[in-house]
Amino acid sequence: MTQQNLPSNWAARFFTVWTGQAFSLFGSMLVQFALVWWLTKTTGSATVLALATMVAMLPQVFMGPFVGALVDRWNRRRVMIITDSLIALTTVVLAALAAMGAMRVGHVFAVMFIRSVGGVFHWAAMQASTSLMVPDRHLARVAGLNQTLNGALQIVAPPVGALLWGVLPLYGILAIDVGTALLAVIPLCFISIPQPTVRRQAGAPSSLFRDVLEGVRYIWWWPGVRALLLMATVINFTINPGFALMPILITRHFGRGALELGWMESAWGIGVVVGGLALSGWGGFRRRILTTLMGLVGMGVGVLVLGLVPPGGFVLALVAMFFAGAMNPITNGPVFAIIQARVAPELQGRVFTTIGSIASAMMPLGTAVAGPVADWLGVRVWFLVGGAVCALMGVVSFFVPAIVDMEDQMAVSSASGGLAEGVVLAD
Repeated sequence: MTQQNLPSNWAARFFTVWTGQAFSLFGSMLVQFALVWWLTKTTGSATVLALATMVAMLPQVFMGPFVGALVDRWNRRRVMIITDSLIALTTVVLAALAAMGAMRVGHVFAVMFIRSVGGVFHWAAMQASTSLMVPDRHLARVAGLNQTLNGALQIVAPPVGALLWGVLPLYGILAIDVGTALLAVIPLCFISIPQPTVRRQAGAPSSLFRDVLEGVRYIWWWPGVRALLLMATVINFTINPGFALMPILITRHFGRGALELGWMESAWGIGVVVGGLALSGWGGFRRRILTTLMGLVGMGVGVLVLGLVPPGGFVLALVAMFFAGAMNPITNGPVFAIIQARVAPELQGRVFTTIGSIASAMMPLGTAVAGPVADWLGVRVWFLVGGAVCALMGVVSFFVPAIVDMEDQMAVSSASGGLAEGVVLAD
C-alpha cells in the first residue's frame, strides 16, 4: 500500500489503532509513576532512582539503530502486537509478586528493562507505519496530535497515579495497565498495517549492519546534525539526571508527597501542551533552527530557576517546571521538521532511531553519576548545573555556522547528488 492507494476510510482505520495506543500509553504512564513512587518510598535512595532510570533508558541507547533496521524488515503489525503483549505479560508477573508481598527492587528493575525494550520496538513500528496509513497532507496534524496527547497524558497521569496510590494496592494499579494494553492489541488483530515497498540495489547483500551503517553515514555527512548531537549528549549528561531524581527533590527539599510530585509532572505536561499549541499557531522562525535554539535557552532558564527555588517556594517551582515544559516542543519540534523535510523517506526510520540513540548515549552515565552525587551534595545541584549548561549551549549555538546553516547544508548535499539522495534499502 502506498500514499496513492490509501483506502477512503483511512481515518477510521488509523485512529482506531491510534486510540488503542493512547489508552496503552496512559496505562504505561500510570505504572511508571507507581513504580517510581514505590522505589522512592521503599528505598528513599537517589542512587536507586538513578539506576532505575538508567535501566529503562539502556535499550533506547544501545538498541535504537538496530531496532529501526529490523522494523524496516519485519511485519510492523506483528511487532506492535507482540511488544504490547510482552509488556502486559511482564506487568501481570509483577502484579502477582506485589500481591504476594514478594516484589523486590530487582524485580522492578527487570520489568522496567523489558518494558523499555518492548517500547523501543513499538515506538519505531508505529512511527514508521504512520506515513503509510495517513495521507501526506495530514502528517503534520497527526504529529501535532501526538505531541498534544503526550502533553495531556503528562498532565493527567501523574495526579491520577497519585490518587490511585492512595486507594488501590500496587497490584491494582498494575492491573489497569494490563487492561489498557488489551485495548491496544485488540484493534491490531483486525486492522492491517501497510508494509513499505522496499527497494534493493542489484547485487546488494541483505545485511542488518549495512542497513544500520547507511543511517549512520547519512547523519555523519550532515555537519549541522553532528553538531546538534554533540550538544545533545552534553545536555543529556547534565540535565536529564535532575528529572530522574524529581521524587527526591519533592520529598527531601520541598518536604512534600506523591500528590505534589504529580502536580510537578502535570505542570511539565501542561507546559508541553501550551508550547506545542503555540508552535502550531506561530510556526516558528523561517529558519527553523533559530526557533530550536531559542527554546533551548528558555528550557535551560526554567530548569535553572527550578534548582534555585527555596524549600518554601513550591508554587514558584511549579511555574518554572511549566515554563521548561513549554520550551520543550519549541526546542524539539523544529528539529523533527527539519529532518522530516530533508531526509529521504526510506531512511527516516533508521535516521530517527540512530539520532535518538546517539543523543541519549550519555544519559546512562550521567544518571549513574547523579545518584551518588545527589546523595552527597543534594539533588538541587543537578538542576543548577543542567539548567546553566542547557542555556549556555543554546546561546553559544547562535554563533556556530554548522548549526545555524544546517538546513542549507542539507539542501546543498541533496543537490550535489551525495548520500542525501538515491539511497536504496536492502531487503
